[in-house]
Amino acid sequence: MRRSDLVRNPGKSKAVRTSQIVFGERQHLLRVLDSVERSALPAPRLEQERRVIEQLIHARTQELNRINVGWDEKVGVVLSAEVKPETLDSLSRQAPKEDFYLLRLISEHPKVSAKTLGRLSHHPYSAIRENIARHPNSDAATLSRLSKDRTQPLWYLVAFNPNAPVNLRKKLQERMRKAGGEVGDAVGAVICESWFVAQAGA
Repeated sequence: MRRSDLVRNPGKSKAVRTSQIVFGERQHLLRVLDSVERSALPAPRLEQERRVIEQLIHARTQELNRINVGWDEKVGVVLSAEVKPETLDSLSRQAPKEDFYLLRLISEHPKVSAKTLGRLSHHPYSAIRENIARHPNSDAATLSRLSKDRTQPLWYLVAFNPNAPVNLRKKLQERMRKAGGEVGDAVGAVICESWFVAQAGA
């Protein structure tokens, strides 16, 4: 899980529980349940622990449905090979901002339209903006705007996206050559963060 998964409200100390966080917790609990069920435990303890873990899993499923009704079904639709761009756009419009996981899946889908990507490029979750900066369906206007994002170094992803304006790509690639090692460190940091996101949502 990455630092940007923890969305905090101004003036409050507790993080907003996005679907990325809740889904990650549910996946971990499923692994714990599998581990417990494979363990040589006394029957009473096994039954007690199984019941407690299953209750925790169910609670997170309910929490995901409070974030976005029918959450698992919607994720299944997005992951379907037959899903249409119009469906992805509709689901992205219906999803609340806190549904980080579903919107991240949509932002990396090969069938998502440039229009949907352009709208999602304003989302606060950095992993979504990273997906859009590298996505082959992103249009020139969206990529040009993302290259100016001051909250994260998306410009180096835009630099190698063939849909970015030629002059912009040349400018950014030249900037990369001049920056040298600093850019390498930035690229490595984002690659590591993206890997941790994938592991948390696996």
